[in-house]
Amino acid sequence: MVKHNNVIPNIHCHKKYCESSRGPLKVRLTLNQAGKKKSRRLARAAKAAAIAPRPLKLLRPAVHCQTQRYSAKVRLGKGFTIEELKAAGLTARYARTVGIAVDHRRTNKSAESLAANVARLEEYKSKLIVFPKKRLSKVKNGDSSAEECKAATQFVGTVLPLAKASNEIVMADVPSQEVSAFTQMRVARKETKVAGFRVSVANREEK
Repeated sequence: MVKHNNVIPNIHCHKKYCESSRGPLKVRLTLNQAGKKKSRRLARAAKAAAIAPRPLKLLRPAVHCQTQRYSAKVRLGKGFTIEELKAAGLTARYARTVGIAVDHRRTNKSAESLAANVARLEEYKSKLIVFPKKRLSKVKNGDSSAEECKAATQFVGTVLPLAKASNEIVMADVPSQEVSAFTQMRVARKETKVAGFRVSVANREEK
């Protein structure tokens, strides 16, 4: 008989790990994990070679995480807003051709995030090397010089990764105080403990 307010027993002891006359295999196995890992690595390498010297990844914006609990954390988002691209002097159509991710759904809620991502775009533009549409065509407005195109190499990894905030406390930044708050609290706590004893001693001396 079931006692107390416990979970109702509902265990499943009929999983079939082998193909048999009882039915098909009901447990999914991942025995191809190692082979798939190699396949993905080779596919990434083939894609990088096909689009060289373009970087394999796109430039992503810096966004804040959702909800009050994680809103202080900054991570890479899906794409830049139309407003951010416009402030940086770019169009969404051109940005997609030079390795910049665009997200037409995202909107800017603060001037700080807009300014931070515009600065990110400006930094990317300063390091960008734009090849002409045809290799042997003349250099047009907006294209990089022939020397820069010749010296260009394919960038590997995350494009403009976010700098991690340092958690170390620099003692030079901590203001020095003549009176320690900890010492004051410790002395006050001790005085409170012995206040009654001192009153009783003073009363005895008066008598």
